[in-house]
Amino acid sequence: MAGKLTLAYFLSGGCGGCDMAIVDLSETLVDVLPRLEVVFWAPTVADVKYKELEAMPDKSIDVGLYSGMVRLGEQEHIAKVMRAKCKVLVAWGACAALGGIPGMGNMHTREEIFKTAYFDTYSTDNPDGITPQTRCVVDGKYELTLPEFYEYVRPLHHVVDVDYFVGGCPPHHSFVAEAISAVLEGKLPPPGSWITGGKAVCDICRRNPALRGEEREPITAVKRTIEGVPAEGKCLLQEGYLCLGPVTQGDCKALCPKVNIPCRGCGGPIPGVKDFGLRAIGAIAASLANEELVDQIPSPVKLFYRYSLPASMLGRKVK
Repeated sequence: MAGKLTLAYFLSGGCGGCDMAIVDLSETLVDVLPRLEVVFWAPTVADVKYKELEAMPDKSIDVGLYSGMVRLGEQEHIAKVMRAKCKVLVAWGACAALGGIPGMGNMHTREEIFKTAYFDTYSTDNPDGITPQTRCVVDGKYELTLPEFYEYVRPLHHVVDVDYFVGGCPPHHSFVAEAISAVLEGKLPPPGSWITGGKAVCDICRRNPALRGEEREPITAVKRTIEGVPAEGKCLLQEGYLCLGPVTQGDCKALCPKVNIPCRGCGGPIPGVKDFGLRAIGAIAASLANEELVDQIPSPVKLFYRYSLPASMLGRKVK
């Protein structure tokens, strides 16, 4: 194994899509594997135990990929272990980098979530009011434990120092190949940076009027995707379908607009932007023909902060 780059991967509070983004490399992954030694990949690929990772010497792993947000005590613990064991730690995908879709849970308190999940749903039969506990003793002798469920979702960099960020929900497999190649070849940006091509979705979107030498027109109506079919080749934003392409990294190759789906921002903020939602609000507001259209935007927080609420200046619902 001498000369190989050692790699650790952990799926935290996520869906597994980021794992599949690596597997989707297909033949490219086969070419890359001879240069990698995967020492830890839990829980989706290998039957390894946390104690095996904990026993490894500090800084003995070259690169760690941490996917998923942090909501449980177990997830926080492994984040700290990986930080100690890995020379380079990457927040892999939108959930780790920004909080992701699970970050929408920050619109509700822990108590509200438990009330809905264990009491208020129609299919719930819980007359004794039982909720998950961190410790339970069965038959007076068997101790069972669950990780603590924290009050709010946090992105990885709110828990430990992160060296690099990769966006996407999940990262597009073609960009995964570029990111892994950058790691293998040592062609990484300064620590703390996003690994990205640096262009916005609009910069590479074939619907962008500017790429055809046309002027961009103001938005005169706000539409939902269920309210019609966008005109072929027309800018979704100008058609009234609120697209966050102007402020989102285009490492996805602008796939969503290609199939008439407005960009929702999973790629993360373009370089230089600290608060994705705030910049997205500014970009859309500047494109509206009049202020009255603001009232037509459904669920603004879930549009502008769909992937980034925990990493934003708000962090959670403001009461």
